[in-house]
Amino acid sequence: MKVFAISDLHLSGLKEKPMNVFGEGWDGHFDKIKSDWEEKVSDEDIVLIGGDTSWGMKLEEGMHDVRSLAPLRGRKVFIRGNHDYWWNGITRVRTSAPDDTFYFLQNDCVKIGKYVIAGSRGWTCPGSADYTDHDRTLYLREAERFRLAFHEVKKVREEGDVLIALIHYPPFNVKREDTLFTELFEANGVDKVVFGHLHGSGFFPLRSEKAGIEYFLTSCDKIGFSLARII
Repeated sequence: MKVFAISDLHLSGLKEKPMNVFGEGWDGHFDKIKSDWEEKVSDEDIVLIGGDTSWGMKLEEGMHDVRSLAPLRGRKVFIRGNHDYWWNGITRVRTSAPDDTFYFLQNDCVKIGKYVIAGSRGWTCPGSADYTDHDRTLYLREAERFRLAFHEVKKVREEGDVLIALIHYPPFNVKREDTLFTELFEANGVDKVVFGHLHGSGFFPLRSEKAGIEYFLTSCDKIGFSLARII
């Protein structure tokens, strides 16, 4: 069983939102992702999808894009991104899932084989270029959501299990300074962290390590519109 990840698909099946306005690399980007996915992923593998899956505003619009992943192999684990406005009410989202290979995380976790995945959206962190005093409330709220998720982890994690944290926003600033998120990851024995959100040419390492935890940036344009192998 392998674990892959990708983030920020920004699909727009029912919305007119062409992504090539952000660069020529986005031309036909979903076809590139699907082609790579089909080459790499088996039915037993896991694909982590770190938010901003769809530009849809309503549930039916977002689920239209989610369903476009149904023909692809593997178990798909989702969290909400800052643009996933269609994700409104976790029960409605889960009951709309195309089949039992789709998992949606919100303040909780899922265990697949020896892998436990805990996830939440996160928020911009202190020291980030876009962080202001107005962000503090959401930053604290998202940290609390991860506390709830790790509470659920303790109920299912067994010796030898690998714990992966899935978060949309980078869990630290470009200097990789300590945050509430990194402190929680370290305190709860997280092995790997997958995040996205970042686009464009600004520097942020695709892989880094902090306090023994490996961090992966998986925004699809950053990783060449292909799946990143996590494990």
